[in-house]
Amino acid sequence: MCDTCGCGDSGIVPLEVQERILQDNEATAHHNRDGFVKKGTLAVNVMGSPGSGKTALLERTAQALSDKLRLGALAGDLETENDADRLRGAGLPSWPITTGSACHLDAALVHKALHDAPMADLDYLFIENVGNLVCPAVYDLGQAVNAVVLSVTEGEDKPLKYPVMFRKADVVLLSKIDLLPHLPQVRVAVIEEALGRVMPEPVLLPLSSSTGEGIGSWLEWLEERRRQLRNVGDGPSPG
Repeated sequence: MCDTCGCGDSGIVPLEVQERILQDNEATAHHNRDGFVKKGTLAVNVMGSPGSGKTALLERTAQALSDKLRLGALAGDLETENDADRLRGAGLPSWPITTGSACHLDAALVHKALHDAPMADLDYLFIENVGNLVCPAVYDLGQAVNAVVLSVTEGEDKPLKYPVMFRKADVVLLSKIDLLPHLPQVRVAVIEEALGRVMPEPVLLPLSSSTGEGIGSWLEWLEERRRQLRNVGDGPSPG
């Protein structure tokens, strides 16, 4: 599936090639991160399975914040601009990144999009990654935080089956909780226990983009991270 990380049927990527790819990616990610910090932009890498509710979450976020703060989004997918179109419709200026055969975004794709998109200085840049619970966790984009959207419809064991993704997460957003009454086999406490086994500092925020339940906690979490970023940017110069 992916020509860059060797996760699909295009053949095995030699280790030295893979290491060089990751080294090049790290250098570009560092460049991206420097730019975000200088501009005071909190860059949020939003990851999760296809259909987990990433786009719906960003729509709801935009509806809550777009009249108060400067927002932008990059929407990654293999094909189509559907997600970017949806986000624009919710008032979130958005630009698509189509990867073709790559099952994740990388720092170079984000860097190019930042140059191509007419973005002013932003308070928040949301980077909606390609729907996948594996490869996106490996590639640093220059983001400040990783948010993983996990739908209740995906079951209780995803953190244990895909530990790298959840190990890299700063926050896990348990989406579609309005469906829990119809899913008696899904127990939030079991998901919390699974996250406790893989996340260094587990943070789980249950929410519903449909009803708005729990969105306030997500917005508070974002604002706290933005305050931390501003404190870093306002800190004393070294030397």
